[in-house]
Amino acid sequence: MAGRLLVVHHTPSPAMQQLLEAVLAGARDPDIVGVDVVVKPALEATASDVLAAQGFLLGTPANIGYMSGALKHFFDQIYYPTLLARTGAPFGVWVHGADDVTGAVRAVHAITGGLGWRQVHEDVLVTGAVSRDDEVACESLGGTVAYHVSELVGR
Repeated sequence: MAGRLLVVHHTPSPAMQQLLEAVLAGARDPDIVGVDVVVKPALEATASDVLAAQGFLLGTPANIGYMSGALKHFFDQIYYPTLLARTGAPFGVWVHGADDVTGAVRAVHAITGGLGWRQVHEDVLVTGAVSRDDEVACESLGGTVAYHVSELVGR
């Protein structure tokens, strides 16, 4: 049986697309077996998607000091229907902003904390142009969360 890794993202810019592709490259590493990677734009992901997944990757731009409205909408839709249904589920987050991503990160962690999800990789925080180091960090993020999902399924 394969585990499911749900990637929920809001990708309105070339920089966010670049980071998403790096996250997916890591999550789909052929050395990590037993994980189906499901990618959903934040406005399309549902509570059913969350209930079917064992781990989560979350990507958002920082908009006016906060996570994107699309990711906030996702959380608004899934929070109570999935509350405590995935306690301990591994997750990771990447955020891109022009200069400050602090508020966006704080908001994502407040919600994932309420859901009881478990952070398994440091946040990938990118401001300005995306560098190769940022891409490598995103690949590591994707691979780490996928690995943790594979370990859950392997038990």
